[in-house]
Parts: sequence; C-alpha cells; structure tokens
Amino acid sequence: MKKSIVILLVVALVFGLCACSAKSTKKGVIKVGIVNNPPSESGYRAANVADFEKVFTEANGYKVSTFYSLKNDEQLNAAAQFVTDGVDYLLISAAATDGWDTVLKSAKEAGIKVFLFDRMLNADESLYEAAVVSDMAKEGTTAVEWLKAQKLPEYNVIHIQGAMGSDAQIGRTAALDAEFAAGTMKKVVQQTATWDEATAKQIVESVINSKEKFNVIYAENDGMAKGAVAALDEAGITHGVDKDVVIMGFDCNKWALRELLAKNWNYDGQCSPFQASVIEEMIKKLEAGEKLSAKKVISEEKGFDARTITQADIDTYGLGE
Repeated sequence: MKKSIVILLVVALVFGLCACSAKSTKKGVIKVGIVNNPPSESGYRAANVADFEKVFTEANGYKVSTFYSLKNDEQLNAAAQFVTDGVDYLLISAAATDGWDTVLKSAKEAGIKVFLFDRMLNADESLYEAAVVSDMAKEGTTAVEWLKAQKLPEYNVIHIQGAMGSDAQIGRTAALDAEFAAGTMKKVVQQTATWDEATAKQIVESVINSKEKFNVIYAENDGMAKGAVAALDEAGITHGVDKDVVIMGFDCNKWALRELLAKNWNYDGQCSPFQASVIEEMIKKLEAGEKLSAKKVISEEKGFDARTITQADIDTYGLGE
C-alpha cells in the first residue's frame, strides 16, 4: 500500500513538473500584434517589414500576428481585433494620424502595451509606451531648405504627395506649403499619388500636356519620383543636375541614390526603416520590470545632394539592392 502511494506521489510530481514547465514555456512566449502598411507600398516599407520580420520571430520568443493595409479604418479594425485576441504588445505604424483614441484606450484598459513606430499619431502620450519614429516635419524642412539653397531664378513646383493624412505626408508637405503660402514658390499642382509610381507618372503627364511651366518635382517618396521621371523621359524633358527639372525624392533606396550619383536626380531625403530592434530592447526592459527612459526616440536622418553623394554613402545608407 505504501509503495503504491509513493508511486502515485512520484507520478503526480512528474506531471506537476511537466505542467509547470508547459506553463512557464507558454508564459515565456510574448504575443505581439503588428499593424503596418503593406511591403508593396514602397522600397522603404519593404525594408521596414523585413526588419520587423527579422527581429520579432518565434526563435526570439515571440508569437506574432501582422496586419497590412494602407486604409486607416482597416488598420483600426485589425488593431481592435488584436486587443480582443489579448496580445501582450501592439505595434502600430498608422496609415493616418487621427482616429486611434478608442483603440488605444481599449488596449490600455486590457493591459496591452502599445508602441508606435515609423509614424506618430494624434493621441495622448499616456496611451502608448513609446514611439520610435522619424521626424517627418524635419525631413520636409531639410528638403525645402536644400531646395531654397539652390537659388533657382524661380520655383515652379509639381508637388506629388503620399497617402493623405499619414504622418509622412503631413510632415513632408508642411514646409513646402509654407513656401507656397509665402509666395516664394509657385504650386503648379499639388496632388496625392498615394505612394504609387504609376499615378505619379500620370500626374506629371497631365501637367506636361497642359503646357504649364515647371522646373521642380517634389515627390514624397522615391517610387513617385521614379514615375515622375518616366513621364519626363517620354516627353524628352531633361532632369537632374544642371538640367531643366530638379528631381526630389525621399527614402534613400539604393537605386534612387544611384540616380543621384549619376546626376539624374538632385536630392533624396533619408527615412530610416529600422525601428524593430529599438522596440525589442524596450520590450525586454518592460518584461524585466524596468522603466523606459525615453517616450520618443527619433531616428537620425539627413538629406543627400547629387553634387556631393558618394558610393560610400549609397553603401552605408541605401535601402535594398
């Protein structure tokens, strides 16, 4: 009888240890929901998505669910579902800056910690743990200050915007809008191509067909600048250093920086897509019971000029291949 009791106790202990081990393993997995723009949006976004896929992996202890959309309402619905699913962390790169309060409040009430990446939101900072972002307004200011420094006889600008209401569009538009308002630059056309190359080409083709004079194309990402240049090439209009039209883009894809090096483009503004490792370090601190030292981490960025860019710059700062 005593032997049977001992055996039962040993069996119970073994099963208990297994159960505890299984529980610990389950507890050790961190559930992360990521709301982002699709990788097809741009070379920048493809690099951004790849960065998060590299860091937030099962091997690193994460169970990840990701939703991609360029539509803010679809992103909001996905984020709300992640809250319902009970993720531990919610990471957001929002398609638009407004409309996020309800979801963020729901996340906070559920004990879910929120990180913003790439772009800011119009929301109280108490609703998220930290933001690891680019200073989009500074990107716009840096680009426009560079343009003013060119001292062109006149500034007749085709302004091709990104997705309206996004932090990137708002920031890259603001400084140029100020010049239009001041009368220092003329707005030939200001229209969104929603980051799309083909749409940007159509916008420039329309201006060319209208015969309206222009000498600057300010495109809010590299893909749209590429589409704009394609329209110029088809019309036989020269572009780049000491040519008819100044070409400006953003994101610093390697292929775009090579256009600067060849002097076919004039300027490209950097936008760093690498936020994942910074956020992971913050998550590790929170998991260890530590407090975060920064609410907002700004990526260091600059602009590149075709007259001064080097191959070393392309190798160091260029995205993709």
